Amino acid sequence: MVEIKGALEIIRSQRVHLDSEVVRLKDSLDRVLAEDLRAGCDLPGFNNSAMDGYALGGLQQAYKIVGEVAAGDSQEFILKKGEAVRIFTGAKVPEGSSAVIMQEKTEVKENLLILKELPKEGQCIRKKGEELNKDELVFSKSYQITAAGIGMLGSLGLHKIKVFKKPIIQLITTGNELVAPGESLQAGQIYESNSGAIEAALKSKGFSSSASIQMEDDFELIKTGISEALENTQVLILSGGISVGDYDFVKQALEDNGVEELFYKVKQKPGKPLYFGRKGNQFVFALPGNPASSLSCFYIYVLPLLQKLSGLPGKGLLELNLPVSKDFENKGDRPVFLKANIDNNWVEILNAQGSSMIGSMAKGNALAHVEAFEKIEKGSLIKTLLIS
Repeated sequence: MVEIKGALEIIRSQRVHLDSEVVRLKDSLDRVLAEDLRAGCDLPGFNNSAMDGYALGGLQQAYKIVGEVAAGDSQEFILKKGEAVRIFTGAKVPEGSSAVIMQEKTEVKENLLILKELPKEGQCIRKKGEELNKDELVFSKSYQITAAGIGMLGSLGLHKIKVFKKPIIQLITTGNELVAPGESLQAGQIYESNSGAIEAALKSKGFSSSASIQMEDDFELIKTGISEALENTQVLILSGGISVGDYDFVKQALEDNGVEELFYKVKQKPGKPLYFGRKGNQFVFALPGNPASSLSCFYIYVLPLLQKLSGLPGKGLLELNLPVSKDFENKGDRPVFLKANIDNNWVEILNAQGSSMIGSMAKGNALAHVEAFEKIEKGSLIKTLLIS
């Protein structure tokens, strides 16, 4: 059995192989760059007006209006001293312009422009290369692309970029008692919910599973299912069958398939019977079958590896230290991850903390961590992992 810290260190220390692919810029949100990106042009590419107004030749009180320049116009003006042109936001500033003045600070009498106040030299002119110069580094490799990042790269004319591929993931759930939602239940049966919860958790964090399979507690069937899944997956996630009961066959089936055990069982509650293994460049997590345990272990342990396999640092959920809304005492000898809800920066520890109880987890948005035998008083800070 390993401690929580030790289990996370083992996961985060794994050497991973990263592949890349080229995707359309518009499809790249939250993807991770596989190379440095440099500007292919200056940004902006020419001196342009920051507002609607007038481009001025020299700085004086009155000007003769000699034309108009709209955004996108290719017409070239060369302003002489005492001349001005009507100009619009984003339009190319004519050669010889000393400044642009906003239209609200001017008066026009026939063909004469009169200023209400004198602007400063260069005022309201966006200079060529002001934001980026050609060949300047825009984003470094491993940058996770945001909406603003897509806007920036689009403004440089890029429409395709190289990013790290996301890992291929498969799910297997095991259990004789499990029935798919929508089917009729017989005595002793329950509806299978873990695969749906894990698939939704994957999606919420930017991942997806290529296959989800439900199996009965049959050793040969599970062994074959694992073998077939490992033919075309980078991360195999199993749920159920990893404890020590007579029908828990997953651990032996993994061993028979050549998966190296990196750790088995974590000193925590819920989620003690957690398995992590590796076969070459493939990784396997066997999660507990209880719904709350399974989903909690996914967020705490599986997510950091998936992030790392996507080119990210692999930090997992955002960790916060926030005040707790009521006293809590962990009387057990294992650290606990408690279903919790963050509201107005206070942490409420929810009722119904059983490992099979996922309803309270559905009402929360976080997991609160309390050490063994630790007593937390109202208002004191508690380590909290933000789920959503």
